[in-house]
Amino acid sequence: MARSIDYGNLMHRAMRGLIQSVLRDVAENGLPGAHHFFITFDTTHPDVAIADWLKQRYPSEMTVVIQHWFENLDVTDKGFSVTLNFGNQPEPLVIPFDAVRTFVDPSVEFGLRFETHNDASEEDEEEDEEGGDGDDDPPPPRDAQVVSLDKFRKS
Repeated sequence: MARSIDYGNLMHRAMRGLIQSVLRDVAENGLPGAHHFFITFDTTHPDVAIADWLKQRYPSEMTVVIQHWFENLDVTDKGFSVTLNFGNQPEPLVIPFDAVRTFVDPSVEFGLRFETHNDASEEDEEEDEEGGDGDDDPPPPRDAQVVSLDKFRKS
């Protein structure tokens, strides 16, 4: 059996380690300056723990903002938990690092995006279902929005 280096997996682990380090520092020292985070995660991940009403509202993906009001930020080797305010209703969230899809700090134009094998498989399945009939119909709208890092870049 041929052995190869799985650079994609190694890069994902390194990027998740970076997020872990940043969140640990914030848990210990608070957010410095204008830093804040947009974190998008897969709500279907088996280890995600969110309120039922949030799961119903965001059945596949959710983006949270860690900025002005958050408490109980606790970071482990596997993920993090935090309490955020949703319309004056504090809600605890448990988010494993494996569920994180994007991590963006727009104050310094920094962002990470995690591609998963499932994402590629779903795209392949969608292409197969469309059958390549030549129609240029746009893909159906999706529930989640992707934040483009270009809008945070200075011209």
